[in-house]
Amino acid sequence: MTAFEPVYLKTHREGRLQGKILQAYEILLSCEICPHRCRVDRRHGELGICRTGDKPVVASFGPHFGEEDPLVGQHGSGTIFFSHCNLFCIFCQNWEISHGGEGEEIDVEDLAAIMLRLQAQGCHNINFVTPTHQVPMILAALPRAIEGGLRLPLVYNTGGYEAVPTLRLLDGVIDIYMPDFKFWDPAVAARLCNAADYPEVARQAVQEMHRQVGDLVMDERGVAQRGLLVRHLVLPDGLAGTKDIMEFLAKEISPQTYVNVMGQYRPCGQAYHHPSLAKFLTGAEHREAEDLARRAGLTRLDRREKLFRWL
Repeated sequence: MTAFEPVYLKTHREGRLQGKILQAYEILLSCEICPHRCRVDRRHGELGICRTGDKPVVASFGPHFGEEDPLVGQHGSGTIFFSHCNLFCIFCQNWEISHGGEGEEIDVEDLAAIMLRLQAQGCHNINFVTPTHQVPMILAALPRAIEGGLRLPLVYNTGGYEAVPTLRLLDGVIDIYMPDFKFWDPAVAARLCNAADYPEVARQAVQEMHRQVGDLVMDERGVAQRGLLVRHLVLPDGLAGTKDIMEFLAKEISPQTYVNVMGQYRPCGQAYHHPSLAKFLTGAEHREAEDLARRAGLTRLDRREKLFRWL
């Protein structure tokens, strides 16, 4: 069996990574990193919707055992939680980080050191959580991490509101894409995250991600190496449009798409201002959502089984 090599190592060897870094920082001068296209000069102190300049802002990092089974393995997913977000979901379960901006601004050298520390701790991957608005800084940290010996797959763990040109910058860099697909109805998206174009943007983003990395591939231990993994948080009263999203994934992406149909919704943030969101998801609603996924033709649903051992 051929030994796995993260795709960014080849991109770096071929000298293409530096060009991606330069292009990403050029975009920051009139920022169009995400679909909001704020066009502020993040290189010189201007802030857009994401409230982030040109340095990484990190809330926390460490091995995470609450992620999807193929990411967790035995030793955990090496998560780096970035502060702020380019979406403002009123029910966000990481409110303090995404809305409140809890975290610390660091240098790209520090970000590279965090990646290497997570690798040294035995994590199976480097999992960038809410990375969209910090793509240039992630790219800039990579050469330093590679020179320090980084060899883990990179996971792009995103809310799904992505600009396709930015995703194309990540072609040859990201091994595993893990987007949310939150809503199907533009009116719902407008009310719940202030982005009526979210459904169309997410469809285009997931298509581009799959074009780059294909269906999820795992090693003999069941640990992810490369591919697409889609998350869908089921909302009460069918608010997320689960049926349409599952049919889109099965028909327009691939019936082999690995999907986590998440049933852990609980009211957070400003959810109590919305009648449907002011209550917990029921077990029956979650089971119905999983049935909708299977009826759409999807068979690779996350089992939520812990694959690690207590040592």
